Amino acid sequence: MKPARKLQKLQQPQSLLACLRQFLTPEVWKQARAAEPHDRCRPRWDLQPLVMIVLAMTWAAGDSQPEKFETARGFYVASYQNRKRPGKTIQGFQKALSRLPLRPLKALAAGVRDQIRQHYAERLLIDGFEPMGCDGARIECPRTAELEARLRLAGKEDSAPTVWVTAFVHLGLGLLWSWRVGPGTADERLHLRQMLATLSPAALIVADAAYMGYELARAIVQSRRSFLLRMSSKVYLYTAEGAELATWTEGLVYYWPVKIREKGLPPLACRLIRVPAHGQAKHDVWLLTDILDPARLSAKTAAKFYRWRWRNEGVFRIYKRTINKFKLSSRTVRLVHREAEASLLALQLLLAHADLALRSKRNVGEPAISPRQVLMTIRQEMKGEAKPSEGSYRRRLEGCGVEPRVQVSPKACREWPRRKPYKPPAPPVLHTLTDEQKALIQKHLDAA
Repeated sequence: MKPARKLQKLQQPQSLLACLRQFLTPEVWKQARAAEPHDRCRPRWDLQPLVMIVLAMTWAAGDSQPEKFETARGFYVASYQNRKRPGKTIQGFQKALSRLPLRPLKALAAGVRDQIRQHYAERLLIDGFEPMGCDGARIECPRTAELEARLRLAGKEDSAPTVWVTAFVHLGLGLLWSWRVGPGTADERLHLRQMLATLSPAALIVADAAYMGYELARAIVQSRRSFLLRMSSKVYLYTAEGAELATWTEGLVYYWPVKIREKGLPPLACRLIRVPAHGQAKHDVWLLTDILDPARLSAKTAAKFYRWRWRNEGVFRIYKRTINKFKLSSRTVRLVHREAEASLLALQLLLAHADLALRSKRNVGEPAISPRQVLMTIRQEMKGEAKPSEGSYRRRLEGCGVEPRVQVSPKACREWPRRKPYKPPAPPVLHTLTDEQKALIQKHLDAA
């Protein structure tokens, strides 16, 4: 090993705490403390031990919350031996967590997001874009009277109370980027609009047909971001000249619903791309984007980005199954929201610190880590069970990488009894603009 390379390796963070400090910097903690209300009395639990323990509880193994709390508290005390020790009971911890406002947690997440952007820098850009997949999922909660009354019924009759999580995932890196938590009946398209400020102007929002809508598409364009959305037969598009879906490859269309036209709002000029079915796929995929220049976003690149959209589903699978958040454990509304926010931040830190350590600059766009192996390594570090012969945490983390592989089997390989069979969206409906509509479009263009 060359001396410069050896020195660079020695300068890398070697412990779990040092890896986390790459993102939870003093500036990030200062930003989170500044978000606390100034009139709040000095709490018994300080912000840092409270957050660090709730993050560690997300990673810890255990059959109950008290067991996870003991492991997380022990890890914090061992890591910060010169600081004041936090409380010893799970009841006091939960009371302190319920009194913590959500603003410091959201400020902490924003600071971690800024650190991710600094560490990855140009690697966030792929073919000139930052591809951000957006999707949502429901997370079950306990059947307490308060949760059933306040979270409202969102699924089938007599189903458990749920919260809805909408999240952006960087599709090239597979990293959780930003999220929004609401009741199970929340509008995921509204969540997307509220999260637009977390994205850079280079972001390309990739989503399925559930996110189609004129108001949302126009809001994305007005925010100086771009979109790549899958179409369905519920969408009516207009072409200047007559066109047939059977022979369509890509071209200019106008998204201009009748209700929008009646309100006097302008049409959206977009490009409709047809991705032919290949391999085991049986249906063509129709994509709509506001990027009209094929040289800037080719059909091949658009197809690649939409194929990567499945990684958004993969992040939710890691959240629900790998770190066992299929069902939240908190029994009040205040604790449910704080548990969801903190566990999503814990998932982001787990993926970010391991990916940053193991991903080379060449394999952007490919999976780099095994989240399950990273989680097991974290648990080993928290309990102090690692053998001296195994080396530092950083060295053990090197065994958590994965080799890239090509997807050959179906992503959904079986039918579940509680889930409706998946039906691919049908192609959009194409109409030809009338002379009157063309004149109205020209009028809108002249006014712009």
